[in-house]
Amino acid sequence: MGNFICTRAVPPHSSLVTTVSPTLLPRPFLKWAGGKGQLISQYLPYFPDSFENYHEPFLGGGAIFFRLQPAQSVLMDINDELVNVYRCVRDCVMELIVLLEAHQRHHSQDYYYWMRSHPGTTDVERAARLIYLNRTCFNGLYRENSRGQFNVPMGRYKNPKICHVELLQAAAIALRQTELLAHPFEMVLERAHTPQDFVYLDPPYYPISATSRFTSYNRYAFNREDQIRLRDVFTELARRGVKAMLSNSDCEFIRDLYADFPTHTITASRSINSNARRRGKISEVLVTSY
Repeated sequence: MGNFICTRAVPPHSSLVTTVSPTLLPRPFLKWAGGKGQLISQYLPYFPDSFENYHEPFLGGGAIFFRLQPAQSVLMDINDELVNVYRCVRDCVMELIVLLEAHQRHHSQDYYYWMRSHPGTTDVERAARLIYLNRTCFNGLYRENSRGQFNVPMGRYKNPKICHVELLQAAAIALRQTELLAHPFEMVLERAHTPQDFVYLDPPYYPISATSRFTSYNRYAFNREDQIRLRDVFTELARRGVKAMLSNSDCEFIRDLYADFPTHTITASRSINSNARRRGKISEVLVTSY
């Protein structure tokens, strides 16, 4: 992505809050396909008892990171626009909030589609745009076409919350000690080497039916061969003694891939589907190397 620079100054008389409520725990500030916020209570028994370094190669909404709040973290995602958002929240959250408050004031159908077609010129403008579109688009879905252009229509929200100041500030504090990288998942092998490393892998899930074969919400597809490569990465992490945990679909293909590892069944809900009747309960697997 090149050098990361925040360029927009905060107005000197800004009335923005600069402290975070001590009761507000950090949590995801983005809606994201496959977000794990509602599953964390089921995951708790399977997290390792101790570790020093946390790694998450499929960052997405970051629910597990925000729940664990590890002291040292390396967070990755192949989506460089997503990584840019996290960097801006970490490094220049007040500048980001100024732009989001402007988006909040100007939000309308015409404004939404104008913003959708204008990606912005600076890192913080691009980050504010992504958050704005994420909070106002249909069903909170992040989707790109083959050229990397956001192409989701506007959602039908009466008064969407675009700028949650305290939530963003709490996230900024949680992200202070993180390293944020726009890399493919294999790069975790360059960083995780010992039993003091904990790696959580939350890839695009393997499709379990003909109607769920859409496995990519951006221009980077994730297919059957990628699932096999991911299994090989998981196996290598386990060989090193790294504590690795992976989420995926509960299906024969995935269970066969990870047949050599402890596999646990988790009950989840489909939350992103154009048909509300198809947003029901479904089982997933949680694989651990320990």
